[in-house]
Amino acid sequence: MLRFGGDYNPEQWPEEVWAEDMRLMAEAGVNMATIAVFSWSRLEPAEGAHDFGWLDRVMDLLHAHGIDADLATATATPPPWLVRRHPEMMPVNADGVRLEFGSRQGYCPSSPVYRAHAVRLARTIALRYREHPALKMWHIGNEYADHTLECFCDVSAAHFRAWLEHRYTTVDGLNAAWGTSCWGQHYTGFDQVEPPRTAPGPVNPSQLLDWRRFCSDALLELFEAEKAALREVTPGLPVTTNFMSILHGLDYWKWSAAEDLVTDDAYPDPADPSSHVAIALSYDLMRSLKRQPWLLLESAPSAVSWRAVNAPKPPGMMLLHSLQALAHGSDGVMFFQWRQARYGPEKFHSALLPHGGTDTRTWRETLQLGQALTALAEVAGSYEQAEVALVLDWDSWWGLEAPESMPSDRLKLKELLLDWYAPLHARGIGVDLVPPGRDLTGYRLVIAPNLYLCTQETATWLSTAPGQVVVGPFSGVVDPADQVHQGGAPGPLRELLGVTVEEFWPLHDEVRQETGLGAARTWTEWLRLHDAEPVALYQGGELDGRPAVTRRGRATYVGCRLDDTTPLLLDLLVRAGVEPMELPQGVEAVRRAGYLFLLNHTAIPQRLALTSSGTDLLTRTPMHGHAELPPRGAVVLRVEGNQ
Repeated sequence: MLRFGGDYNPEQWPEEVWAEDMRLMAEAGVNMATIAVFSWSRLEPAEGAHDFGWLDRVMDLLHAHGIDADLATATATPPPWLVRRHPEMMPVNADGVRLEFGSRQGYCPSSPVYRAHAVRLARTIALRYREHPALKMWHIGNEYADHTLECFCDVSAAHFRAWLEHRYTTVDGLNAAWGTSCWGQHYTGFDQVEPPRTAPGPVNPSQLLDWRRFCSDALLELFEAEKAALREVTPGLPVTTNFMSILHGLDYWKWSAAEDLVTDDAYPDPADPSSHVAIALSYDLMRSLKRQPWLLLESAPSAVSWRAVNAPKPPGMMLLHSLQALAHGSDGVMFFQWRQARYGPEKFHSALLPHGGTDTRTWRETLQLGQALTALAEVAGSYEQAEVALVLDWDSWWGLEAPESMPSDRLKLKELLLDWYAPLHARGIGVDLVPPGRDLTGYRLVIAPNLYLCTQETATWLSTAPGQVVVGPFSGVVDPADQVHQGGAPGPLRELLGVTVEEFWPLHDEVRQETGLGAARTWTEWLRLHDAEPVALYQGGELDGRPAVTRRGRATYVGCRLDDTTPLLLDLLVRAGVEPMELPQGVEAVRRAGYLFLLNHTAIPQRLALTSSGTDLLTRTPMHGHAELPPRGAVVLRVEGNQ
């Protein structure tokens, strides 16, 4: 079964509306609702005084209509009575300003008051509903780090110091890791360490890197504390929290290990004709985190409410975007939200049931989507490993984008990932994302767009890849403490790549440096070859005649950021034995274990040749030879032989 539904907030509506909601959910084919996400103040209007009556009735109604509950622990926003009693639990920014109640995620991640009350509420809800037949999944918190990633209060400072002491054991270990002899920052006790609050000048980048690690871990502690309470009461129920695509602030490799099911919130911009590429990358990450199907837990039926210009989705795009999530491994499509709100910051955010009711385009497309998901039910549970892997390491990302301490601030990891992902995506080549250390068996091509932070273990791991290996620029620069490797870049990758970077040569925005593989922008390097061969040389400029791209055996080093990686990539695909597809621009082809999704992201009809025959599950039409895709149309082909 594929999941279909969305966030349901019955507390925002008179109870007489609930019956209509249930009737329309059943009509649309909704089979899951996420409930009680922001309901703490309604469930516990005063400390220890609970009001579960309304939620009891909602749970009963859902079950009576065949709809399962993704039940939240309601801890995403603490109630005002708790905040007023304990104002110290509100987060403090880097300038020392304590933030006020009135939005959401109003808590310091390190606050023992918030933690204790959140765990208590989670356990109370679990005890009440553990036997309820509608309950199928637990939803802890909501979009961690969306509004509150970090807090700089004294409680957080003490938590940070404890985290550091556990990591380094002694203050001498901390001083060595942070290089505190620079700028006179030597500590003689952990009690002297503070968070990286606003300072007169640049802050120690090693301290910033550890702060990023700490902030991710501190929020993960919140999740795991609630999870432990749920496990005690309902040990057999899956637990999740909704991720936010490729989020800088949280190490999703570590977070996903604590989840039973990866879920994600995705909001591609309908006004951006290339947004389907970036969102496909994030979907592939979700599938890769646990190497299994995941679930799109939030998406928008049409417009969102938080962009400067909130463009609606044109006709057909809700279905198309939903099919894209399925193609990349989601076992369903959920939305924010079911019924469009009349008030609050998200009153103009679209919903499956809009302000205009059932006589609307959005509602008709909601019904269409429900029918499509029923037709595609057999796809659920299928998983297939890709042939190409992209390396994503959060430590390296955090170090790469540290402020005020780098040769250039123009190297952004998401952009570097997309430099390689976009041309692979355009050719229908499946991609997995991998962390350093993951088994690389079965991958014909492994691409590390950037490994700014690189250990000897990571270098050894890359060298064991069975196929072609590509390493991007500014890699192998520092160790886990953000200290430059002796001998310079690429540090422990030197043996694999056979080069030394003598000097970084960043470029201004308007500058292009020609190479034998097209123009480079943003970044170039002065390379010295050892036992590597040049693949492309710089042409003109100060680096004229010097190597830009090199190769040693199966390992290729790209010492610049190419405007277009396609010429190099096509050669690498041949070497790796990976067959690209011929696709019209804007058409996406994705394989999912016996199924081929063909998605037309353009507003014009498209025709493409088929190398496989099968049946289109959306229309139950046999297809062979070619496929005709209408504007924003799709085919989901069950490939012959897959039953």
